[in-house]
Amino acid sequence: MSPRVVIIGGGPGGYEAALVAVKAGAEVTLVERHGLGGNAVLTDVVPSKTVIATAEWLTIALRASELGIRRSDGGEIAHALSVDLAEVNARVKRLVAKQSGDIADRMERNGITVLEGEARLDGPQRVVVGDTVLEADAVLVAVGARPRIVPGCEPDGERILTWTQLYDLAELPEHLIVVGSGVTGAEFAGAYRLLGADVTLVASGDRVLSREDPDASAHLTEVFKERGMHLVGGRASAVERAGDGVRVTLEDGSVLEGSHCLMAVGSVPNTEGLGLEEAGVELDERGLIRVDKVSRTTARGIYAAGDCTGVLPLASVAATQGRIAMAHALGDAVTPIDLKLVASNVFTVPEIASVGLSEAELQERGLFYEVSRLDLARNPRAKMLGIDEGFVKIFGHTVTGQVFGAVLVGARAGEHIYPLSLAVAKHLTVDDVAAAFTVYPSLSGTVSEAARRLHGMGAAGA
Repeated sequence: MSPRVVIIGGGPGGYEAALVAVKAGAEVTLVERHGLGGNAVLTDVVPSKTVIATAEWLTIALRASELGIRRSDGGEIAHALSVDLAEVNARVKRLVAKQSGDIADRMERNGITVLEGEARLDGPQRVVVGDTVLEADAVLVAVGARPRIVPGCEPDGERILTWTQLYDLAELPEHLIVVGSGVTGAEFAGAYRLLGADVTLVASGDRVLSREDPDASAHLTEVFKERGMHLVGGRASAVERAGDGVRVTLEDGSVLEGSHCLMAVGSVPNTEGLGLEEAGVELDERGLIRVDKVSRTTARGIYAAGDCTGVLPLASVAATQGRIAMAHALGDAVTPIDLKLVASNVFTVPEIASVGLSEAELQERGLFYEVSRLDLARNPRAKMLGIDEGFVKIFGHTVTGQVFGAVLVGARAGEHIYPLSLAVAKHLTVDDVAAAFTVYPSLSGTVSEAARRLHGMGAAGA
């Protein structure tokens, strides 16, 4: 008899695991309560990056005059542009529906049974969905997370919003106050400023994106300021409606007033009410599921993947965890997840992409390294495209030249990090990267040149 696999959650961790399991010959049932794709498709990655892409296109259009592009009547293109947020959000919802539908079609084509409903565990080998009882040889929990709600700052879905509620706005906020300067806060603050809203960003740390490379963080902070964004330090203690707007009170007593407020202060796992602890699955103090490097929980036969595990809140990591879990559960060869190999991207404008060890981690570990940094403004292709901001930064071992990590800041940085991701994953040296041909002219030429400057570790100088 084929092994029976039940997957709870239809996000990247769930549907990628389902595909691996069915290919291995398992009988697979996937349970999802909201829609296939999970947060990544329905309320987070796909919709937010679509809005950001729209903002980026607007930015490109606004710079058209610098390239000699004018309206036919001789006026500047920028003067004829405006943003229809209702249409932007309508397009977002169409794309979300299309992506979710494509995943559903893929599940059907592969013979995966999809059940809609709330699932809970009844022991380690049984899942209950309404009146349906599913026996399982292996269970994967991939239930994701939701926006964290701060007491005194509860969203109302109209003026005080979480990032899942922005797509119902029909008009561009006059003044958006964004509380939280992590990835979500920075991405939305940057996008809405580019779309034309007045934006105030409240940063609880000493800088925007405090967990990113300091040079990258400082660069983006300056870009935000140059675009007229207001940056305020502090934490919100209360957010309330004030007529047709909002009032945000910070812990130091200062008050900010705006038309809307976006709360972007982290997330909490959707692990309550699933019967996890009763089934022997251990949770940490935040409600996150404890897993090892092959996605096993503390209960035999139960695995977990994605944001509910707190490993790294990235769709790519969730998908990898799900694939590893099913391979392990069904007896296939498994390579445990290595977080040093994860490439990540912040979809601000410019983007910030990184892979491998950060400079802070290199210093903490006492590793000997050299840094090569080159500004993209020097790149001939960048000049042609009107790109005058961003940089490439590579960390190489002082003796062996092995690529430890890299940071890219600039347009489409998430696309250009891939060769450096390969270098980190395959233990390539800076000479290996430099020796590979790049097209001339191309933005990737700066990656090659930055690596070339590390040849001999200091001979050419960084």
